[in-house]
Amino acid sequence: MDRSDSIKAAAARVLELEAELESAGEASLEDDAVGFARKQLHAWVDTVVGVVASPGMGRVTLIHANGKQSGVASADLPFLLSRPARFD
Repeated sequence: MDRSDSIKAAAARVLELEAELESAGEASLEDDAVGFARKQLHAWVDTVVGVVASPGMGRVTLIHANGKQSGVASADLPFLLSRPARFD
């Protein structure tokens, strides 16, 4: 399976899980759509004023300048944010 196929398969799995929960999702896989999403994500991350990394929970909580919180579930991100960062 090449990289493009694995990305499409990952997006399809997420959309299927959301459909099971009767929630709609939108996959952005084309260069323009992904570029737009990355630009928006960078702007959103730039509002972060605090970070709580919880490796044991596989979760990172971001605290934004407006006082709101956002959660990111990830097996890798909490470890990448813990010092010293490990790159295996």
